[in-house]
Amino acid sequence: MAGAAPAPVIVRVQHDDFDAAAETARLVAGRASAGAIVSFTGLCRDEGGRLSALELEHYPGMAEAQIERICRTAVTRFSLLGIAAIHRVGRIAPGENIVLVIAAAPHRHAAFDGASFVMDYLKTAAPFWKKEHFADGSEGGWVAAKDSDDTALEKWS
Repeated sequence: MAGAAPAPVIVRVQHDDFDAAAETARLVAGRASAGAIVSFTGLCRDEGGRLSALELEHYPGMAEAQIERICRTAVTRFSLLGIAAIHRVGRIAPGENIVLVIAAAPHRHAAFDGASFVMDYLKTAAPFWKKEHFADGSEGGWVAAKDSDDTALEKWS
């Protein structure tokens, strides 16, 4: 549509926590045509008390560029009014935020699909690595990718 501002794409990889409400307000500011906002916040689990933290690493520069490509694809594919993807790195304790995805769209289906699409691609295509730290003080290896994440991605093909 002529004269419409381009859909904002907010991408950050950071050590610090985020405020989901503030990020949502930032994304939809001035976008009165938004009829739906869908957000997903991923948290660190304690895995039944055996995990004391996850350590997340990324490939700086490449991770942000890949996330931006995923988000721009979602904007186009689902006619989103805006998208935000914020991913934390570093040592994250159980109960703390890891990732936030927010999709704004005129209608709910596009917002749900956009957020789900971005999250599925973040789990499989963004260069992040996770290492487990256990409650007994030991350290696990780097966590392998899950087949279920690849299966979730197939629905978008």
